[in-house]
Amino acid sequence: MNKFLSCLAVTILVSCPVFAQEAWPIRPIKFIVPTAAGGPTDQVARVLADKLSSSLGQPIIIENRAGAGHLVGMAATAQAAPDGYTFGIVSTPLVVGPALHAKMPYDTTKDLIPISILTGQPLVLVTKASSSFKSINELVSTAKSRPRSLNMGSAGNATGPHLAGELLNTMADIRVIHVPYKGAPQATLAVISGETDYYFDTPLAALPHVKDGKLRALAVTSSTRMTTLPDIPTVAERGFSGFEFNSFSGLMAPKGTPTAVLARMQAEVRKAITSSDVKNKLAASGMEAVGSTPEEFSSMIAAELPKWRKVVTEAKISAE
Repeated sequence: MNKFLSCLAVTILVSCPVFAQEAWPIRPIKFIVPTAAGGPTDQVARVLADKLSSSLGQPIIIENRAGAGHLVGMAATAQAAPDGYTFGIVSTPLVVGPALHAKMPYDTTKDLIPISILTGQPLVLVTKASSSFKSINELVSTAKSRPRSLNMGSAGNATGPHLAGELLNTMADIRVIHVPYKGAPQATLAVISGETDYYFDTPLAALPHVKDGKLRALAVTSSTRMTTLPDIPTVAERGFSGFEFNSFSGLMAPKGTPTAVLARMQAEVRKAITSSDVKNKLAASGMEAVGSTPEEFSSMIAAELPKWRKVVTEAKISAE
């Protein structure tokens, strides 16, 4: 009888492994967003959270942890318990931060696990519509012949538009005057008025002004032409091979998060981010839904880290 019971117990354990491990998820999940509510990164987090809550069967709570150029929120993700219930929404500062800060509160490649790239957003190089510059090549030629004669606007120090501009400065070997504004709207108005000579603007902000004749689009920073601006060349097309700037967002987890949880989350995220309703919501905010494998996300991070370290070093960009 004892032998029979022992065999029965073994049979149950082998045939029913579900009893030996906890299902996931069984409680609410948290997304840490390293920005204040309302910005692009926060928008991505909320759109994704709404979609995933249905497929995972648990609510997803957004926790905004802004500060120190995203470092506060990303450090909170890296230091969270790796139990599968805390994830972080990251963006471009993930790959720029290590070049800006001598001391980091976490190791970008060791303490955070890439799950999926979520969105991408190129920028548009614009000038005032009445500007003499008809192409990016004319702008670069002028900057070369008259160093520090042109003013490049930005949405602030170390923001996407600033970084894109410094990447062009590095690749084209030009010197211009950087004029940082308090935000993107102010920078857009400055180039419209002619206060600055050019600006790398977001498509969402730039397109209406391009269409109504206030701005002229010279180039886009993506690797291929944008569907919304099919006649505008990429920067790379104009002789600057390899130039690419895409503000991105992605989902990461703290090191040690169970492999099975990561696999399930990646699969659900990919389905969610490529669904028509999510793609449309993101497009309305000027972002393109991507979705990727963890390996693709890891490869992108590995390529971007040295790229931005070079730009930050050569341009002497500081975190302040």
